[in-house]
Order: sequence, then C-alpha cells, then structure tokens
Amino acid sequence: MTTLIKRRPLVSRFLDDDTGGFPGNFFADDNFLSPARMFNTPFWRDREEMTIPAVNIKEQNDHFEVELAAPGYKKDDLQVHVEDGMLTISSEREQESDEEKEGYSRKEFSYSSFRRSFALPENADADSLKAKFADGVLKLTIHKRKEMPKKNGRKVKID
Repeated sequence: MTTLIKRRPLVSRFLDDDTGGFPGNFFADDNFLSPARMFNTPFWRDREEMTIPAVNIKEQNDHFEVELAAPGYKKDDLQVHVEDGMLTISSEREQESDEEKEGYSRKEFSYSSFRRSFALPENADADSLKAKFADGVLKLTIHKRKEMPKKNGRKVKID
C-alpha cells in the first residue's frame, strides 16, 4: 500500500543529515565544517519535519489501520477529514500561561500545528472511517470495499 506513504522531495533528501553532509564530502575529510553537521544537529532538515507526529499504517485482510502518535494532545485538538480520496489529520492549538509573583509577571504563549495527508487506496471505503483517541494515540480504521468500483473502459480506434 505505497499510496499512504509520504514522500519527501529529492532536494530535501539530498541535503538531509542522513546522506552524510552537504553534499557528500564537500569539505575536508573530517567533516568538521560540514553544514549538515554543525552544532551536532541536522542543519538542513525542515523544522516542520521535527514536529509532525509519527504515523503507523497497517494493512489487514479486511481493513486499514492508521495510528498517529499525539502525546500531550487532547481529543478536541485533533481533526480528521476525508475528501476526494484524501485522508487528512490535522491540529491547531494555542497554549497560554500567566504568572505573577513578587513584583514581576510572566506571560508565555505558544502556537503549534501540523497536517498529515494520505491518498487512500481505491479499495478503501472512506464512508466506513472510524476514529478513536486513547492514551495519546489516534487510531483510525478504514474498511476495505468488498468489490472494487467498476471503471468504464472503452476500446480506442487507431487512425
């Protein structure tokens, strides 16, 4: 079921830390100044990639299971949407805290969001989608259609 796997652009994979630096051994053999190795963290990796929750996708005999790891999220923070063969899981949340003590006050807020989209296979029945959230894991179940939708074909005459 390869249609449910998110593919990264070639440029992103080329400049990724996992490929051994920018690009290859661009700098000296010790890679001391390699941009991808500076500060002991991936330099070219997208910030968005680091905050997107991990997803497991399993194909069973009669259904598909999608599990999204969302620790710290609440059920109301997550949205699941299916349209035109695309499954989208997203979240937008804002956190705010106020603290006042002995002559000072501190106000902090943060905003985080993510969106994951997957193309559903042709044999997935989007109408059967069920979602359950427990212990920081969103679990989706999508049943398979018993019969594949028929595609109208025609013979084309060659001139």
